[in-house]
Amino acid sequence: MSLLPRVELVVCWLVWAYPFIFRAPHRQNRASVTASTPTIAGLFLECLGISVAFAVHFPLDAPVNAARVAASLVFAVLASVLAWTSVPHLGRQFRVRAGLYEDHELVRTGPYAVVRHPIYASLLAALLCTLLLLTRWQGWLVSLALFLAGTEIRVHTEDRLLASRFPDAFREYRNKVSAYVPFLR
Repeated sequence: MSLLPRVELVVCWLVWAYPFIFRAPHRQNRASVTASTPTIAGLFLECLGISVAFAVHFPLDAPVNAARVAASLVFAVLASVLAWTSVPHLGRQFRVRAGLYEDHELVRTGPYAVVRHPIYASLLAALLCTLLLLTRWQGWLVSLALFLAGTEIRVHTEDRLLASRFPDAFREYRNKVSAYVPFLR
């Protein structure tokens, strides 16, 4: 693989991670209800899927065609835009483990007006960038299956929590806005 795709891949993941590490509110001391077990299980499967994408890679000296580089660049930009816009719109509601704070609000602005879970959409886009640049086709199915299984666990857990706190508003929101892939219900 030439230097350009390697640089693109590193930049994609660093730019994607930055808002979660440095801009998201951490260590919030507010009362909350947390669904730890399904969240951790889902996160584990997502990480395992991403690990497969990196493990089942092309030989490092294999060329990557221009179409794959261009498509991966689109996904890298999408991942970054979603990550950078999701964190400020989510604000104080940000958390790694699914849960609700006592003063939790239902966010429906910015990227949350396009998909209910734009952070998962951004992570999927970063994974697709990785798959296009690095992963042999044999790893695609396993990687995506594990990642999507973990994401579905997390989405359903968060949706149940939000539906319990905001029954009417969330039902309306859910009926209008896709989970994490636009136009896919």
